[in-house]
Amino acid sequence: MYAEETLDEECDNGTMPGNVDELRDAVVGHRIVSVEAQRETVSEWGYPAIAALVITLDNGKRVELLNTDDCCAYTELSSFLLHPERVDHVITGVGTTDGYSTWHIFADMGDVLELSVSWSSGNPFYYGYGFNIRVRELDDAEVAA
Repeated sequence: MYAEETLDEECDNGTMPGNVDELRDAVVGHRIVSVEAQRETVSEWGYPAIAALVITLDNGKRVELLNTDDCCAYTELSSFLLHPERVDHVITGVGTTDGYSTWHIFADMGDVLELSVSWSSGNPFYYGYGFNIRVRELDDAEVAA
């Protein structure tokens, strides 16, 4: 649905395409049950910030995209848009546009979830960037809730 983006090798060392592949592996073939932004109370710059995005899937797994910040390199979720009318459709892919600034989690009916992502490799490639992506099983208390 979205053409594979190519970044200049002096701007990205494969971190951003690797992040997309990791997210794709976690969500394709499943439906989204819920999406929740976990916020820091105040960022280091003094405004409310999203610290992580948590996507709960129909297989009882939670996919967490955690922002990174390492000196002048970072990856940060700026905002997201869930299309609730499409969450009943199985996710078929993950793609990006705008130089990995817009991420699309899509099904056959179009985007289910869109992510606005700010990122920089900083002083390439001395500092770390890219989302930290964790996939974990829901525990019994979370499933019962």
